[in-house]
Amino acid sequence: MGKRYSIAETRNNLAAIVHELEDVQSVEITRRGESVAVLISKQEYDRLLSKSTGFWDSYQAFRKRANLEELDIDPDEIWRDVRDKSPGREIDL
Repeated sequence: MGKRYSIAETRNNLAAIVHELEDVQSVEITRRGESVAVLISKQEYDRLLSKSTGFWDSYQAFRKRANLEELDIDPDEIWRDVRDKSPGREIDL
């Protein structure tokens, strides 16, 4: 989050705050120290409204950007303790 401004500061400096939004994604507006609103940049607004991609599409895009072989990551080592492979516990029904 970018800077925080009170409602009075925002009212008095709106033009400068709008210019600031060209460099930061958002500005928080407060009333008596409590957050009440957020101004966001047009770029951030467009990003939020854009069609969101699903997990698989995002993962595929990540795979295109990152060469996983160069990272020298062993998936078996990372994920070996994630799931308990025991049959579970016995219960009385």
